Amino acid sequence: MPLYKLEDFDPQYRQTFNGEDVKSMDLYTEGGNPIGKVADALVDNEGRFRYLVIDTGVENLSKQILLPIGLSRIDYNAQRVYVDGLSKTQVDHLPVYNESIVVDYDYEEQVRGVYRQEPPSQSTDRNTYNYQQEPSLYNLSDQNHQTFKLYEERLIASKSRVKTGEVAVSKHIETETATVSVPITKERVVIERSTPSTIGQIVTPSETDFQSGEVARIELYEEKPEFHKETFVREEVRVTKVVDQDTVEAQETIRREELDINTEGNPTMTSDSTSVDNSI
Repeated sequence: MPLYKLEDFDPQYRQTFNGEDVKSMDLYTEGGNPIGKVADALVDNEGRFRYLVIDTGVENLSKQILLPIGLSRIDYNAQRVYVDGLSKTQVDHLPVYNESIVVDYDYEEQVRGVYRQEPPSQSTDRNTYNYQQEPSLYNLSDQNHQTFKLYEERLIASKSRVKTGEVAVSKHIETETATVSVPITKERVVIERSTPSTIGQIVTPSETDFQSGEVARIELYEEKPEFHKETFVREEVRVTKVVDQDTVEAQETIRREELDINTEGNPTMTSDSTSVDNSI
């Protein structure tokens, strides 16, 4: 069965494990002694952990090896990986691991041969071998691998925009009667008749000018008012929105889980700020 480095199999594995990263954890013995660091993890084609890639520091022996996942205890709260009984002899006999090595059946058999405490109960034929045949090496579900987390609630404030109303601005037309006056002029003819001072004097025939018909023409004019309407800007209206700031406070009851530890006898207990480790 092919194996894959954790990030090659799932580039978003940190999100898959809720932000946890086993590759950042240090390796300790169950007694609390540092013996190395987790460099990577190998998973099968179904995403199950099969090996941790370890940079060892056992008795100043620096070497990168594979550790079957069933031999480890991952403590996400303490950000540590614990292993019981990884000896210098085992590290000496384990094959070196690096990224250029193909982890095939033969390579895995070399690794398993170093870690096996007793022969497997079933055949280890390369064509029929299954990781479930050796749960002590590959099983993560036993009691030594149980982890749990304590949760607490937090009151989170967020905002959303809701429509509270609207304002519509429109126009309508009002009418009124306007009065305007303009002076005009009219022409008229005034005919005045008077008695000359020479009345009674004899007029010579040469001065006599009797005639009939039209003797004078005068044109009369008057001004006629004309009215029209013009449109002009009377007022300007500007419509804008302004944002007012306000602070809203809320109170809510939130819950937090606390750890209760019940012991029997006189167990030795060690603890740090993030985890509690019980050993008998």
